[in-house]
Amino acid sequence: MSKYVTAAVRALNAYTPGEQPKAADLNKLNTNENPYPPSAAVAEVLRSFDSSLLRLYPDPLCNAVRERIAAMHQCTVEQVFVGNGSDEILALCTRAFVEDDGSIGYFTPSYSLYPVLTDIRKARRNPVPLNTGFSWNMPADYRASLFFITNPNAPTSLLFDHNTVGNFCHDFDGVVVIDEAYVDFATTNCMDLALRSGNANTLVMRTLSKSFSLAGLRFGYVIGPVPLISALYKIKDSYNLDMLAQKIALAALNDVDHMHNNVAKIKATRANLTTELRNRGWEVLDSQSNFVFAKPPQGMAAADIFTALRQRHIFVRYFPGPDTADYLRITIGTDQQITALLAALPT
Repeated sequence: MSKYVTAAVRALNAYTPGEQPKAADLNKLNTNENPYPPSAAVAEVLRSFDSSLLRLYPDPLCNAVRERIAAMHQCTVEQVFVGNGSDEILALCTRAFVEDDGSIGYFTPSYSLYPVLTDIRKARRNPVPLNTGFSWNMPADYRASLFFITNPNAPTSLLFDHNTVGNFCHDFDGVVVIDEAYVDFATTNCMDLALRSGNANTLVMRTLSKSFSLAGLRFGYVIGPVPLISALYKIKDSYNLDMLAQKIALAALNDVDHMHNNVAKIKATRANLTTELRNRGWEVLDSQSNFVFAKPPQGMAAADIFTALRQRHIFVRYFPGPDTADYLRITIGTDQQITALLAALPT
């Protein structure tokens, strides 16, 4: 690598996104995308958009879509920040809330971008291993400048207890970001923690990538106390969300019924897949997400099944490592996709 690249970047182990293969006969169950299309209102925005408007800069504050989000969550516009995907928001948090000698915490296993963002910020990693069974674990004397909680967690699919999360946020002397990328597939959420009276340190983040079927758009938002939200606006890119993204996001958020209908179908398929895998001897965690985290029966190796499925153009996700190597993460697709997956699994 060039000598002009910083030492930190030269040493960085970059984030590895899920594979995006191009085969025509693909059964893609590896990146937690929604198998159903977004609202018809999204297609209408694209059909009717006046391309001559692209000569103009977009609204730098994204006011129209922020007003819609504020109305949805019964908060003020000043409590809402929108970003170019949730990942932009995560990166901004590392810059806004962590001093040069600070540290960033997160559970392991969890979203593998967190340690990468920590290294980019040149902060100290302060991970917390989850308990056996991937349940909550937090040392009594734990300290960090910023802590990321994915809830429901990925890749485990499990939902942390609301009161446990709330007590941690209340007692923690730092900023907590609760990443609720998968929360629309869960039974409860933590948005009230961002909006509760006296909250000074808790942010709750959402995305349109999963439940709203807009992974290709890159739109996320976060809600929390005005001083923290204002800090993010101070350091964001000047026009971080383009004009089309703002219009499409607003159209999708104005049709939450469509999202809920898609979520209901995914949850039904998730239940059927869980039952079928368990009947075959697999250990399947109680998913609250749009994927399952499943361990094959004794005598079958997850890595071998991953490879065999891939050879048949069925893509699931495999995470090597001491905590995750025995499991496969399987995105919930259509019923037809899941039927094909089950037919291809060894018995």
